[in-house]
Amino acid sequence: MAYDVQVTIDCAQPHEQAKWWAETLGWQVEPTDGNFVRGLVEKGHAREEDTVVFEGNLVWKIGAAIANPDNPNGPRILFQSVPEPKTVKNRQHLDVRVGDDREAVAKKLGARGARILHRGSQGPFDWITMADPEGNEFCLT
Repeated sequence: MAYDVQVTIDCAQPHEQAKWWAETLGWQVEPTDGNFVRGLVEKGHAREEDTVVFEGNLVWKIGAAIANPDNPNGPRILFQSVPEPKTVKNRQHLDVRVGDDREAVAKKLGARGARILHRGSQGPFDWITMADPEGNEFCLT
């Protein structure tokens, strides 16, 4: 039996990270129904401190997810809030397949807050290792 997966990334600012990555990948941030969230708080099923207003919408404070609009059954990425800062290299990372446009994409992402950590190659493969605005590593391949 095969299973679906969700990639979860720990971060300090999940809504900002989701927005940044959605733009980077051409994906969409999954919408949150602020009225639904408000209703749960009003009925006592959730607490006000579990919510935050992001870009004018009431959302869950703990996380935000993105998905590929062209592949609704594909994996999603969830950005979840954690209290501790990132301190060491990721044990897992995303490879973003951009083909021969690596340098142009790296420059564009750099203008949006990412930074280049390393350029590598092995045999016929070239990549650029970068860090997103919170320091999570990913590769442009």
